[in-house]
Amino acid sequence: MRRSLVLGTTNSGKVRELLDLLEPFGVGCESLAGLPAAVEVDEIGSTFAENAALKATQQAVALGRWVLAEDSGLVVPALNGSPGIHSARFSGLTAADGREAVDVANNRLLLERLGHATGVERAAHYACHAALADPTGRVVAVAAGTCGGLIATEPAGTGGFGYDPLFIVPEYHRTFGELPPAVKAVISHRARAMREMIPAVVRALAG
Repeated sequence: MRRSLVLGTTNSGKVRELLDLLEPFGVGCESLAGLPAAVEVDEIGSTFAENAALKATQQAVALGRWVLAEDSGLVVPALNGSPGIHSARFSGLTAADGREAVDVANNRLLLERLGHATGVERAAHYACHAALADPTGRVVAVAAGTCGGLIATEPAGTGGFGYDPLFIVPEYHRTFGELPPAVKAVISHRARAMREMIPAVVRALAG
């Protein structure tokens, strides 16, 4: 019997993207939402990779399930790598303030920090690191993906979440907020990491 997979997040945007990426491979999965045994993980890692492993291993042990977790964010070299691993809480707001309010505040602060920067000073990339842990908490596979772009001077588009309305993909001359989900599902940092991870997930759940 095929095992089911827990996605180590309650972020509805991430859950939606991950479900869309995994569904074609027949991978049954659910998010942490509604799982009483799920735990709050203190993301004390100094890198995306470390935080992804922390989330995967701790949730796997708590749930006794296979867990796929990822940590991702926006990296802006001109801001010394910020917001980086603090992308979700860049402005100081948390999920308790509401996802939309957090996104608006984070985007506003990013634009303020960049000020009148132009050209390469607005270069940025999204990064995603994923970790798959077995029910004992052992990491059995890791993967990573990036997507390069530029930060717009104002938001554009209502699609996606997080910094997507500000993240211009140069090849398309549009932000992730403007691009169709089907395009993002091919070129995004999360999509690239998941394509690398999917063979390991399929093997694990078929065992």
